[in-house]
Amino acid sequence: MDSKIVIIPTYNEKENIEAITRKVFSLEGGYHILVIDDGSPDGTASIIKNLQKEFPDRLFLIERAGKLGLGTAYLTGFKWSLEHGYDYTFEMDADFSHNPDDLSKLYEASKACGGLAIGSRYCNGVSVINWPIGRIIMSYYASVYVRTVLSMKVYDCTAGFKCYSKELLSALDLDKVEMKGYGFQIEMKYSSYKLGFKVVEVPIIFVNRTLGTSKMSSGIFGEAFWGVMKLRFRKITPKAAK
Repeated sequence: MDSKIVIIPTYNEKENIEAITRKVFSLEGGYHILVIDDGSPDGTASIIKNLQKEFPDRLFLIERAGKLGLGTAYLTGFKWSLEHGYDYTFEMDADFSHNPDDLSKLYEASKACGGLAIGSRYCNGVSVINWPIGRIIMSYYASVYVRTVLSMKVYDCTAGFKCYSKELLSALDLDKVEMKGYGFQIEMKYSSYKLGFKVVEVPIIFVNRTLGTSKMSSGIFGEAFWGVMKLRFRKITPKAAK
């Protein structure tokens, strides 16, 4: 069986983290979970440590001091995954906006294409529930903007529910990733695309969180807007072999 690790970044997710962990572990496929917690003051990390007693070989935790950004959390997780030899590495939110039942679809799609599978909100119309219309419009047209500037045929450029093959993750030069917030998701897709790996979209239904608070801000959209312009002119090269 292929080894699979689900990376879940957290900041103040005490309402969700135990439920999402138990849900993932209830699925077939032998998924492991790596939580990257950015010093949550609400005790998220403590909940994980208690759960580790029950799942010592499947649940892992990296604690960081303070909010260091979504992108750096995932980069830390990606390097950890490669060091531990996982065949497939997933990105997923803790708040159930991404349905854990869709992990199997992403895995199958990534395995079939050998590259990146994206849980897409926009490849089959707009599949978003309980978002304000303004946020839907901003998110949808952000992807239109990215698709236009980067000439990348991906409908959900900012999606954060993804599965990478080990071959792709090993080829990406993680030390050269520049964007740390919302733009990180765009940069990783574009880098995968430019390195010649297949990038496929799997339709999902995205449901806005019901517990906890969103970590979105206008600043991360600003980083993404200007970062995309810079990406257009950057040369993307594979990680140099050691």
